Amino acid sequence: MKPHFLLVPMLLAAAPAALAQQPMASMKIGYVNTERVLRDSAPAVRALKKLEGEAQKREQELAKMAEQLKRTQEDLEKNSMTMAESQRRNKEREFGDLNREFQRKQREFREDLNQRRNEELAQIVEMGNRVIRQIAEQEKFDIIFQDAVFASPRIDITDRVIKALEGKPPAK
Repeated sequence: MKPHFLLVPMLLAAAPAALAQQPMASMKIGYVNTERVLRDSAPAVRALKKLEGEAQKREQELAKMAEQLKRTQEDLEKNSMTMAESQRRNKEREFGDLNREFQRKQREFREDLNQRRNEELAQIVEMGNRVIRQIAEQEKFDIIFQDAVFASPRIDITDRVIKALEGKPPAK
């Protein structure tokens, strides 16, 4: 699910009033590509690096567990014929327990990573909303859309939003 800027619903609600007050030819319309903002803006890049750093330790832990699981399986396959029945059952139980633990930790890691990613994206969306509002007010836009099927490059203000998120003044 792609997060959506909150500004769009507010502007869409105001659109009928704006349309009624002035002819279409004199309306100032803008478009923002949310996907690009969430991928290319400086805060998005920083958030991605931050998440990668946070995830690195757990990824290494999971890789160690996967290697241990592989060694246990190989040992079991290689030596099961020569092992005593009780020893083989213990090894199989150990393998099953380790496999379940690995699966659980993998699932928890994915869930935690998704939650952190959503938290970071929510902050970027909030910053993006403020920037879009600021550009809309400063440049007197009547409406700004996002995530359209098609938008002319003439009305695309995505680069200005990305620059503003980097702390650079948006070029007109």
